[in-house]
Amino acid sequence: MEKTISIKNKRVSFEYFLLQEFTAGIMLTGTEIKSVRDGKVSIADAFCSFRGNELFVMNMHIAEYSLGTIYNHEPKRARKLLLTKRELHKLLVKVKERGLTIIPTLFFINEKGLAKLTIALAKGKHSYDKRETLKKNDMKREIERSMD
Repeated sequence: MEKTISIKNKRVSFEYFLLQEFTAGIMLTGTEIKSVRDGKVSIADAFCSFRGNELFVMNMHIAEYSLGTIYNHEPKRARKLLLTKRELHKLLVKVKERGLTIIPTLFFINEKGLAKLTIALAKGKHSYDKRETLKKNDMKREIERSMD
Protein backbone atom coordinates (compact mmCIF):
# COMPACT_ATOMS: atom_id res chain seq x y z
CA MET A 1 0.00 0.00 0.00
CA GLU A 2 1.41 3.35 -1.01
CA LYS A 3 -0.62 5.45 1.44
CA THR A 4 -0.41 4.85 5.17
CA ILE A 5 -3.25 5.92 7.42
CA SER A 6 -2.43 6.98 10.97
CA ILE A 7 -4.94 9.05 12.95
CA LYS A 8 -3.85 10.14 16.43
CA ASN A 9 -5.97 11.42 19.32
CA LYS A 10 -3.89 14.41 20.41
CA ARG A 11 -5.96 15.38 23.47
CA VAL A 12 -5.49 12.06 25.23
CA SER A 13 -2.09 12.79 26.74
CA PHE A 14 -3.36 16.15 28.01
CA GLU A 15 -6.59 14.82 29.55
CA TYR A 16 -5.39 11.45 30.93
CA PHE A 17 -2.46 9.63 32.50
CA LEU A 18 -1.79 6.68 30.17
CA LEU A 19 -0.99 3.59 32.21
CA GLN A 20 -0.87 0.67 29.74
CA GLU A 21 -1.33 0.34 25.97
CA PHE A 22 -2.81 -2.46 23.86
CA THR A 23 -3.14 -2.89 20.10
CA ALA A 24 -6.50 -4.27 19.02
CA GLY A 25 -8.01 -5.24 15.72
CA ILE A 26 -11.32 -3.63 14.82
CA MET A 27 -14.28 -5.12 12.97
CA LEU A 28 -15.30 -2.91 10.05
CA THR A 29 -17.74 -3.30 7.17
CA GLY A 30 -16.82 -2.82 3.49
CA THR A 31 -17.83 0.83 3.19
CA GLU A 32 -16.15 1.66 6.50
CA ILE A 33 -12.74 0.38 5.43
CA LYS A 34 -13.03 2.33 2.18
CA SER A 35 -13.71 5.54 4.13
CA VAL A 36 -10.79 4.73 6.43
CA ARG A 37 -8.46 4.39 3.44
CA ASP A 38 -9.63 7.85 2.35
CA GLY A 39 -8.59 9.11 5.82
CA LYS A 40 -12.09 10.11 6.95
CA VAL A 41 -11.84 8.96 10.57
CA SER A 42 -12.05 10.86 13.85
CA ILE A 43 -11.29 9.34 17.25
CA ALA A 44 -11.36 12.63 19.18
CA ASP A 45 -14.54 11.83 21.16
CA ALA A 46 -14.16 8.04 21.18
CA PHE A 47 -14.10 5.80 24.24
CA CYS A 48 -14.29 2.06 24.88
CA SER A 49 -16.80 0.13 26.96
CA PHE A 50 -17.69 -3.45 27.71
CA ARG A 51 -20.90 -5.17 26.66
CA GLY A 52 -20.83 -8.49 28.42
CA ASN A 53 -17.31 -9.82 27.90
CA GLU A 54 -16.71 -7.97 24.62
CA LEU A 55 -15.04 -4.59 24.19
CA PHE A 56 -16.55 -2.00 21.85
CA VAL A 57 -15.33 1.41 20.73
CA MET A 58 -18.09 4.00 20.95
CA ASN A 59 -18.47 7.41 19.34
CA MET A 60 -15.69 6.87 16.78
CA HIS A 61 -16.70 8.73 13.64
CA ILE A 62 -16.06 7.13 10.25
CA ALA A 63 -17.64 9.25 7.49
CA GLU A 64 -20.05 7.58 5.09
CA TYR A 65 -18.42 6.35 1.90
CA SER A 66 -19.18 8.78 -0.93
CA LEU A 67 -19.70 6.01 -3.51
CA GLY A 68 -21.71 3.81 -1.14
CA THR A 69 -25.29 2.81 -1.91
CA ILE A 70 -28.09 1.83 0.45
CA TYR A 71 -25.62 -0.50 2.16
CA ASN A 72 -23.63 2.41 3.59
CA HIS A 73 -22.80 2.33 7.31
CA GLU A 74 -23.79 4.54 10.26
CA PRO A 75 -20.97 7.00 11.02
CA LYS A 76 -20.93 6.61 14.84
CA ARG A 77 -21.98 3.01 15.40
CA ALA A 78 -20.36 0.81 18.06
CA ARG A 79 -17.51 -1.25 16.61
CA LYS A 80 -16.17 -4.43 18.19
CA LEU A 81 -12.52 -4.60 19.18
CA LEU A 82 -10.57 -7.83 18.73
CA LEU A 83 -8.37 -8.72 21.68
CA THR A 84 -7.33 -11.99 23.29
CA LYS A 85 -9.39 -13.34 26.20
CA ARG A 86 -6.49 -12.71 28.57
CA GLU A 87 -6.23 -9.03 27.53
CA LEU A 88 -10.00 -8.56 27.75
CA HIS A 89 -10.11 -10.07 31.23
CA LYS A 90 -7.19 -7.90 32.40
CA LEU A 91 -8.89 -4.74 31.10
CA LEU A 92 -12.28 -5.69 32.56
CA VAL A 93 -10.82 -6.29 36.02
CA LYS A 94 -8.87 -3.03 36.04
CA VAL A 95 -11.78 -0.93 34.78
CA LYS A 96 -14.17 -2.34 37.40
CA GLU A 97 -11.67 -2.34 40.25
CA ARG A 98 -9.92 1.02 40.08
CA GLY A 99 -12.30 3.27 38.15
CA LEU A 100 -10.00 3.56 35.17
CA THR A 101 -11.17 4.09 31.60
CA ILE A 102 -10.13 2.82 28.17
CA ILE A 103 -9.37 5.46 25.54
CA PRO A 104 -8.32 5.03 21.87
CA THR A 105 -5.03 6.79 21.18
CA LEU A 106 -4.09 5.81 17.62
CA PHE A 107 -5.96 4.38 14.61
CA PHE A 108 -3.83 2.94 11.81
CA ILE A 109 -3.69 0.43 8.99
CA ASN A 110 -0.81 -2.04 9.35
CA GLU A 111 1.42 -3.39 6.58
CA LYS A 112 -1.02 -6.25 5.89
CA GLY A 113 -3.84 -3.76 5.25
CA LEU A 114 -5.72 -4.51 8.49
CA ALA A 115 -7.29 -1.75 10.58
CA LYS A 116 -5.83 -1.54 14.09
CA LEU A 117 -6.62 0.64 17.09
CA THR A 118 -4.17 1.36 19.88
CA ILE A 119 -6.08 1.72 23.14
CA ALA A 120 -4.76 2.79 26.51
CA LEU A 121 -5.85 2.14 30.05
CA ALA A 122 -6.08 5.67 31.40
CA LYS A 123 -6.77 7.65 34.55
CA GLY A 124 -8.25 11.15 34.29
CA LYS A 125 -6.14 14.17 35.21
CA HIS A 126 -7.24 16.93 37.55
CA SER A 127 -6.92 20.58 36.57
CA TYR A 128 -3.68 21.02 38.52
CA ASP A 129 -2.19 18.02 36.68
CA LYS A 130 -3.11 19.65 33.37
CA ARG A 131 -1.36 22.86 34.42
CA GLU A 132 1.78 20.85 35.20
CA THR A 133 1.62 19.28 31.73
CA LEU A 134 1.35 22.73 30.14
CA LYS A 135 4.36 23.95 32.15
CA LYS A 136 6.46 20.97 31.07
CA ASN A 137 5.54 21.48 27.41
CA ASP A 138 6.42 25.18 27.63
CA MET A 139 9.79 24.35 29.19
CA LYS A 140 10.57 21.82 26.45
CA ARG A 141 9.64 24.37 23.78
CA GLU A 142 11.89 27.03 25.38
CA ILE A 143 14.82 24.61 25.58
CA GLU A 144 14.40 23.62 21.91
CA ARG A 145 14.33 27.30 20.89
CA SER A 146 17.51 28.04 22.81
CA MET A 147 19.25 25.09 21.11
CA ASP A 148 18.51 26.47 17.61
